[in-house]
Amino acid sequence: MKPALEHLPKEKEESFVVKYFDYNYYPTPWHYHPEYEIVLVTESTGRRLIGDHVCDFEPGNLAFIGSNLPHIYRNDEKYYEPKSSLRARSIVIHFSETSLGNDFLSLPEAKPLLNLLQQSAKGFDVNGNTNLSISNQLEKIVGLQGMRRWLCLLEILYTIAESKDLTPICKTSVIGKNEKESERLCLVFDWILHNYERDLRVTEAAELCNMSTNAFSRFFSLRTRKTFSAYVTNLRLNKAARLLTEKELSVSDVCYDCGFNNISNFNRQFLKQYKVNPLKYRKAFMDLL
Repeated sequence: MKPALEHLPKEKEESFVVKYFDYNYYPTPWHYHPEYEIVLVTESTGRRLIGDHVCDFEPGNLAFIGSNLPHIYRNDEKYYEPKSSLRARSIVIHFSETSLGNDFLSLPEAKPLLNLLQQSAKGFDVNGNTNLSISNQLEKIVGLQGMRRWLCLLEILYTIAESKDLTPICKTSVIGKNEKESERLCLVFDWILHNYERDLRVTEAAELCNMSTNAFSRFFSLRTRKTFSAYVTNLRLNKAARLLTEKELSVSDVCYDCGFNNISNFNRQFLKQYKVNPLKYRKAFMDLL
């Protein structure tokens, strides 16, 4: 079976993704993505398949997964029982070389990091004292923002790059490839970016991909870990935050310029994402100048 292409969207002003996932069971199918991944299982058990290697996983399992290396984490059957109270939790980082900055990896000081990325095609299990150190740093990075989060990523990568506690996961390099899904996702993302300021309907996106609405909704949520509406709302809120800090527009103008159809919904969604209302967000930004 061909692996699916996964895309975890970045939030505003982020160059990489940090997620704390909490599920009844891990939902992601056999998949790959161009980003490098660091994944720590914090709760749940099961079996994982990374490239050509199958093994059990449990809390504390920590892996560094190379770019486009296909993988899946499948929980034990008890997690799928209808009345199960079990949880599948993990901390995941997705990053690319550009997350570190243009030409960063060409610096002599960055040579250990460059070597790590070049050798990650087979993936690494992170063991021993390095596992304990990185696990603590991952718990920390979830609560950080901005430059502190970026610096923490560098610390994590450097710790892994210098470690002797790494074990290659795969015997041979395996590259994920699914051209049809890649083209389909790129088509949808491009369409959303050019149209999200107007009312968008999932039926339109489904028609664009020649899929039924239900099939497209499942496809999109599995690949992005967001519903179609949540993804569009996130883009609109990112633009709203930018307009509030860069333009002298009223909150009402910002609301409608970003594709929201009423002020109350805009305020509610903005507060949910940024923890403050639009006016307080603008004031907090201006106070920093």
